[in-house]
Amino acid sequence: MQEQVILVDVDDNPQGLMEKMEAHQKGVLHRAFSIFVFNSKQELMLQQRAFSKYHTPGLWTNTCCSHPRHGESLEAATKRRLKEEMGMQCDIKKAFSFLYKADVGQGLTEHEFDHVFIGHTDELPDINPEEVAGWKYASMDELSIDIAKNPENYTVWFRIAFDEVNDYLKTLKT
Repeated sequence: MQEQVILVDVDDNPQGLMEKMEAHQKGVLHRAFSIFVFNSKQELMLQQRAFSKYHTPGLWTNTCCSHPRHGESLEAATKRRLKEEMGMQCDIKKAFSFLYKADVGQGLTEHEFDHVFIGHTDELPDINPEEVAGWKYASMDELSIDIAKNPENYTVWFRIAFDEVNDYLKTLKT
């Protein structure tokens, strides 16, 4: 069975279902989530997407991202995918959401209502090589510099969400 995504309007109200590849070919707005996991040193765990991925293979991105299934809560979906991709679990909480639309190459467009979750753990991942080629920790300051110098090494949604996450984390410190 082919994976489906939940189509939504700009307020995240469900509008139906569509096969994932078709949604990316047509650039249709759908629900997604992105997880940012930090260790006790406040370093972000990045994943390098598997080289076999159908878009943006080998690029660095946030800890985990995906789409909830029909009838699945965002909380359940985030826990499921963090375990499936990174082989780990931790407490994660929703921080904010944002909309974006971006060309990801090969005639595909990501158009997502992206729910961002933030978690904290020092547990090390046990990556699924079908999903993830590698992982590393990096400070937000290091990442900010590297993204500016080498944006082509990072997924477009991560580059967008990174600034939003950085701003969100600063509001927690004030």
